[in-house]
Amino acid sequence: MDEKQILKRWRLILGAESQEQLNSLGCGGLSEEDILMDTALSQIYGGGQQGGKLGGRGGSSPMLTKWLGDLRTLFSPMEIKVIQKDAIERKGLRQLLLEPEMLEELEPDVSTASLLLMLKDQIPEKSKANARLYIARIVEDINRRLADDIRRSVTAALNRREHSPIPSAAALDYKMTIRRNLKNYDRERKVLLPEKFYFYERASKSASRTVILDIDQSGSMGESAIYSSIMGSILASISSVRTHIVAFDTAVHDLTDLCSDPVELLYGIQLGGGTDINNSVAYCQELVTEPEKTTMFIVTDLYEGGNRAQLLRRLEELKDSGVNLIILLAISDSGKPCFESGLAEKAASLDIPCFACPPEKLPELLGAALKRRSLAGFEKTAYDKK
Repeated sequence: MDEKQILKRWRLILGAESQEQLNSLGCGGLSEEDILMDTALSQIYGGGQQGGKLGGRGGSSPMLTKWLGDLRTLFSPMEIKVIQKDAIERKGLRQLLLEPEMLEELEPDVSTASLLLMLKDQIPEKSKANARLYIARIVEDINRRLADDIRRSVTAALNRREHSPIPSAAALDYKMTIRRNLKNYDRERKVLLPEKFYFYERASKSASRTVILDIDQSGSMGESAIYSSIMGSILASISSVRTHIVAFDTAVHDLTDLCSDPVELLYGIQLGGGTDINNSVAYCQELVTEPEKTTMFIVTDLYEGGNRAQLLRRLEELKDSGVNLIILLAISDSGKPCFESGLAEKAASLDIPCFACPPEKLPELLGAALKRRSLAGFEKTAYDKK
């Protein structure tokens, strides 16, 4: 990149006020595309000629949709998400999220969706269909990224235990077949000639394991609540897993009946409000019928507003009963979680894994949890109890 291009980038970053000074350094004028980009950025970040006009409602919608269209032309999807988020936070676009035109143009983004879910009771009738379509796009995106991997990991964890005499290409145990037939390797032709093939048992038609997702729906857990709910919907579609989805603030809401429709499930989440983890864990205890076959995820930032001492006793009871108990501090694309470290340390001292998990690690985490393997590798990524 030459010096002129570097100066031009600084001009776009610093805004129109820097034009004269940068010209003296040899910046030169802006191209037509540069001017369009400068105008789009000045709406959010500075004092361009049109800065500040994105606030308000009514007649601004046509200009807003043009602005969003310009973003698509000028920036990458990742950059657009950052600019959209800044627009909502800096320029009062929160209310504009309720406008149909805004929802049609927004790029799918989990943090924006969590804000939309917080505002869902304020959404006017004219925008409700668009809001659902936007949430559906988020669900579709997460499903595309995670669904197949989650099903594959869960199926492998639950059903690849014993071998079957019934042949099935999908159930072929490649590693054992190769290992048991190495003596039949033809060195001249460089091929393996198996005498016998080994197959995994087919999946059981009835649920053999129970997974409970206990989801904190306080405002700070927006992205985690979305990922957890969609993960629950995917798990509920697997017949060999019995799935319960519970959401809580100061009250407890059992959302299990909504698992078949991820959009309805997300609309059942009431983001915002206080936090009573103890109350929710007490409810989930009643769902446990076979502790040794139950894995329970509590998705929370551990800012407990209820009875902390009783919560720790309940966690210890669940752990001692044989429930595979895991605390997820966050499931988010947004980076490290904010959480109450004192309660996290006490939970970890009970030998309860307590860590954050990026979305792409969820399939691997589920597989390891259902196999009851050590999760030490996951813990080190976010919260080390030591």
